Amino acid sequence: MAERAGATAVVMLAGGEARRFPGKLEHCIDGRPMIVGLYERVRAAGWPVYIAGKASFSPEVDAQLDAPLLVDRTPGRGPLSALLSACAAIRAERVFAVAADQPRLETAVLDRLASSWRTGDEAVLPEHGGRVEPLAALYARSAVLREGFALRKAHAAAMRDLVNRLATRFVPFDGDCFSNVNSPADLT
Repeated sequence: MAERAGATAVVMLAGGEARRFPGKLEHCIDGRPMIVGLYERVRAAGWPVYIAGKASFSPEVDAQLDAPLLVDRTPGRGPLSALLSACAAIRAERVFAVAADQPRLETAVLDRLASSWRTGDEAVLPEHGGRVEPLAALYARSAVLREGFALRKAHAAAMRDLVNRLATRFVPFDGDCFSNVNSPADLT
């Protein structure tokens, strides 16, 4: 099982443009801003939490987030770029990367992925309904840096490109806790 202290950190990826739903991370779900609800759930795993993005949130939301903001050094280039910037700024051995617009993600996902990690793994990803979830996954920070920078040099920017280059373990999951929010219709 993964060690809790220092071995793993959570990076919440919160730098997208949100063109279809501006301000979505501050939209209230169950009485709390979406990003605050997710922050509270991932923080319950007991690991340090960082937010990777391009700017801070409203003062009201910032007051509820006790997590350092890691600025994406190459904004607008997608989640792999944000994850690379975050991995370069932190020192944890493993990183749980999560898209900040997944309001139903449960702490149990982090625990199960961590307990599935084995020597030699460079990534552990959830798999459900024939799909894998690279933005709710556990990565070896050194592997993200090694392969991510190589991909950026090759002008490849997709998370699936990163996953395809890593020693990856897939863990089956049931349920829809991986659904993300791209528009107000996704909340119904």
